[in-house]
Amino acid sequence: MLRSLRFAALLGGLILSASALAADIDAASYGYPLTNPFEATIATTPPDLRPELPLIEDINQADHSLTLRPEREFILPDNFWPVKSLTYRMATQDKPAPLIFLIAGTGARFDSSINEYLKRLYYKAGYHVVQLSSPTSFDFMSAASRFATPGISKEDAEDMYRVMQAVRAQNPKLPVTEYYLTGYSLGGLDAAFVAHLDETRRSFNFKKVLLLNPPVNLYTSITNLDKLVQTEVKGINSTTTFYELVLNKLTRYFQQKGYIDLNDALLYDFQQSKQHLSNEQMAMLIGTSFRFSAADIAFTSDLINRRGLIIPPKFPITESTSLTPFLKRALQCDFDCYLTEQVIPMWRARTDGGSLLQLVDQVSLYALKDYLHDSPKISVMHNADDVILGPGDLGFLRKTFGDRLTVYPLGGHCGNLNYRVNSDAMLEFFRG
Repeated sequence: MLRSLRFAALLGGLILSASALAADIDAASYGYPLTNPFEATIATTPPDLRPELPLIEDINQADHSLTLRPEREFILPDNFWPVKSLTYRMATQDKPAPLIFLIAGTGARFDSSINEYLKRLYYKAGYHVVQLSSPTSFDFMSAASRFATPGISKEDAEDMYRVMQAVRAQNPKLPVTEYYLTGYSLGGLDAAFVAHLDETRRSFNFKKVLLLNPPVNLYTSITNLDKLVQTEVKGINSTTTFYELVLNKLTRYFQQKGYIDLNDALLYDFQQSKQHLSNEQMAMLIGTSFRFSAADIAFTSDLINRRGLIIPPKFPITESTSLTPFLKRALQCDFDCYLTEQVIPMWRARTDGGSLLQLVDQVSLYALKDYLHDSPKISVMHNADDVILGPGDLGFLRKTFGDRLTVYPLGGHCGNLNYRVNSDAMLEFFRG
């Protein structure tokens, strides 16, 4: 019975062009077991429902470096030496094959867990795979971003496009038959803008582009995530921090198991135990992770541009300098603060820009509405319960993409990307 349900769900995920309407997968046939979007976001898919993928040692891959902003050698402190060049990871087949670029989500490096999963998935299917860091990651900001102030989607896409061109130039003998592009979360939004840019630059002529759980209105998404940090969590007071609460739960969990096993199934198994996190605690965990990403972005952008908002402009930073005080200051600046203090002033100075609402329109999928509506090679896979979506977002996607949109009923934010049904649908999209 379970096998037949999965087969029905797979068919529902694959029939993307049967009508002008989005493919809405019903929960009964989908079979994804986590109905709580916070839990799905954190724990993702139970291991036995994931696809079988090759081991890392069975993949022909290597890390490579690009020097794209040599002037940063003289701007960044000495202890930033690891990110003065940009690292990417490439997995190659032993014969001519299509190449797929993977763009990571907010603040994530090329080797993020989702990028690693997607690499294994597409490598097994016969693709060359290039893993790229998000334009919002500290390494990309330091080594590849012209203005080191990510958030202007068009400019982030131009920086990403130069990285992709440099990757191809660095591997001239790699036999590539055609190019594909995908990205998850913010990387999905980046992929849309990169695809649009390629329509005029024509360096890759991407055959197909897949956006996985992208923000529609970027400001709505970051506001949703920022609010999670403000969640009131039972058990947290002036003497017990959120991190201590979670650590105590994990300690009791391992004591009950009798051993410590930090494997891929830890979070799912932990959430099935008596020590599981409550909705409020899971919301706080997701929001806190996002806040650390925001802090990294605000800190790195301020440091490179010497704006003096977090680090005094002439403050000497060496390998022995403690960055803790600056991290604490950066953590007080959420994404709204980063936009207000760093992105908008730069945007206005460079483009004679106007209000926040104008900026929001320019950096969201709204800006590409006509292109996305008319481009048959671009599709979206999203979740109805994704925590980054706001009112009207799914409606925009339905109207813009029509039958090129697949909406899954469950999965939270990217939690079901490693579910077999989703994996098969992703592969089928690029094969079709």
